[in-house]
Amino acid sequence: MSDSIRTSISRLGPGTVEPGSMSRILIVDDSPENIRLLAEILKNSYDIVVATSGEQALRRLEAAPLPDLILLDIVMPGIDGYEVISALKAGRETRDIPVLFLSSLDSERSESKGLELGALDYITKPFSPSLVKMRIRNHLELKRHRDHLEEIVLERTKELELTQAVTFTSLGTLAEFRDPETGNHIQRTAEYVRMIARHLADKPGFEEMLSPSMIDRLAQSAPLHDIGKVGIPDSILLKPGPLGAEEALVMRRHAYLGFRALKQASELLGSNSFLDIAMDVAYCHHERWDGSGYPRNLSGESIPLAGRIMALADVYDALRSRRPYKASFPHGKSLKILEEMGTCFDPRVLATALECEEELFAISERLMDKEESSPSVEPD
Repeated sequence: MSDSIRTSISRLGPGTVEPGSMSRILIVDDSPENIRLLAEILKNSYDIVVATSGEQALRRLEAAPLPDLILLDIVMPGIDGYEVISALKAGRETRDIPVLFLSSLDSERSESKGLELGALDYITKPFSPSLVKMRIRNHLELKRHRDHLEEIVLERTKELELTQAVTFTSLGTLAEFRDPETGNHIQRTAEYVRMIARHLADKPGFEEMLSPSMIDRLAQSAPLHDIGKVGIPDSILLKPGPLGAEEALVMRRHAYLGFRALKQASELLGSNSFLDIAMDVAYCHHERWDGSGYPRNLSGESIPLAGRIMALADVYDALRSRRPYKASFPHGKSLKILEEMGTCFDPRVLATALECEEELFAISERLMDKEESSPSVEPD
């Protein structure tokens, strides 16, 4: 920047508005006269930053704070306005900054190109002070409304996600109330599922299926895996001891009952990825990789991935938990049993769980039911 421009800008002062409350405008123009004129027009209302070339403008944008709006000349030596706006729209931090082109070009083709690249408007030279002020004010106001709307949408989205998570956990807890043996079962299994899915996502072939958002939905759906138990008679659900053959068949219906209840909810709500995953978890968490599970004797990859992950988490927790007919098994013995049951589980899911066995153990210990607390058995 020349000394004359720097002196002119420094003399403008903040006007009657406090600098902290003013919108910040970056003026990019290689003409000292244009910069002085625009700065004079805007000095009392905005915090002005100046760049005299495309290269200097991009350097200015690397430093905080970013401008709220950019007045950008098109024809400049070196990097022109079209190249600058292309760079802006490619940057995550700068792509939403409103850009108004400054131009003496009056061809429709030039204007069309700028708008296609993402400019919101054109201000033609020579400048009309009232028109410059009006257009800047209007576009800043539109940006404020847009930003506020995005904040509202984000807040409502978070509220919806929290509501879904609380609802799923509450429904899962309802099933636990009918089966007092399960204790912290839904909390532990949800964390096992999240942990296994997170590590499985790093394996070839799982990256797309297990995105961070999908892992969140899977973990939030996990508490509903036994929701169908609310439909099982107390005489069977609360029986202290192994079930007879007929009783076992009735108990197995909980997988279908849970699926049916969630499907009815899904039909009322329409497409809902949380309920879709919850249905897979409820219906398929007792299916086995080798086809020996229930209720549909699915095998291999015909079992939804959510069900395959839930199946292993559920069995591990059952092994680690005390029942009237069995003691809780130590972590090491539980892993050994999982390995002996190897054909029951997706081999990649099982391998991932075994690789992360220390995390499994830590979750199990942290959320162990109080009545089961005992000296820890550290992983080998």
